[in-house]
Amino acid sequence: MTRHHVDVETLADFDHVLSHRATLSGVTMQSIDLRERTSELQRVSVLCALFLGCELAPGVSGDLQARGALVFPEVPTVPFDPYRAEPYTAAELFDTAAYADSFDARVYAWSRQHQKTHTVVDSIASALHDHAMTESLTEALAAVPLHHRVGIMGGHGSTRGSANYAQAANLGRAVARAGYAVFTGGGPGAMEAANLGAWLAPHDDYALPRALEILAAAPTFTPDIDAWADAAADVRRRWPLADATVRSVGIPTWFYGHEPPNQFATVIAKYFANPLREATLLERCQGGIVYLPGAAGTVSEVFMDACENYYAAEENIARMVLVGKAQWQQILPAWPLLESLAAGRSMQNHIHLVDTVDEAIALLTGDSPS
Repeated sequence: MTRHHVDVETLADFDHVLSHRATLSGVTMQSIDLRERTSELQRVSVLCALFLGCELAPGVSGDLQARGALVFPEVPTVPFDPYRAEPYTAAELFDTAAYADSFDARVYAWSRQHQKTHTVVDSIASALHDHAMTESLTEALAAVPLHHRVGIMGGHGSTRGSANYAQAANLGRAVARAGYAVFTGGGPGAMEAANLGAWLAPHDDYALPRALEILAAAPTFTPDIDAWADAAADVRRRWPLADATVRSVGIPTWFYGHEPPNQFATVIAKYFANPLREATLLERCQGGIVYLPGAAGTVSEVFMDACENYYAAEENIARMVLVGKAQWQQILPAWPLLESLAAGRSMQNHIHLVDTVDEAIALLTGDSPS
């Protein structure tokens, strides 16, 4: 018999579940303080219930397991919650005045140490975290239609104040204003610019040029990462989030933790495992992906996406738009190979090479006959 699965992530939800059913069978409880709910746990069936990182009164864990529950305890040796039920916010990642002391920096330092030691507990904790991050991202995006999710990929080397940075920001703003959610790799450069544009989409047209001026005072996160972070925080204060609508998603990784995440994504799903993070990013962008000029990482994403589209049924193929003919035909000639792969296949009509961001916007929003 198939059991109806229920996820419970708050104490209020726990109480609500018990008010409607006499069993916790098939229920997953995640990161909840249940120390004051011992009597309730003792009176109901917990067969096949799953407790992930919940706080329990002394002796309760053993009782639950003896009655058929699966209990994953807290992991006090890691600086993060392996069972986290929500994506991150910029305020959580940048939680101190000095970035070197921030939650983001502390977790990156831990991850570098873990890469050297590879302890079983740490490996399990990071894998559980990434699984929880995928689940929480799915929940956060529940209200966003699949084909209203557009990826913007581009190099981290596009510095604030550059033409490429401004181009990515204008693209992000236009895509968000057209009603799409913008997805990026969550890092600096073109990724930050696209998230910035989406963040400022509800504000007047003068907000973006002014924000670009403010950010240009700290072009990169080296040599002064605090100045770089402070400039972004200043922009966020001047133009606060206008509403709770998901317009901007960043999916960064601690694998590249020497590059800090940007602060302009409204939803931040940060991963330890970079291959899982890249796959998660690409598979979420059913509305298409725009590839701005980049280097090895962007080229890798082009062909990961191309491989998915090569084998996909036509109704599942996502549009690919490469911006910059010189970039993709001469400097890094990915387009000829992509064109050859697509020849004679369903994806052939879904790949595009354009020269301007305006052309890319027209393709994505359906304002072009192409």
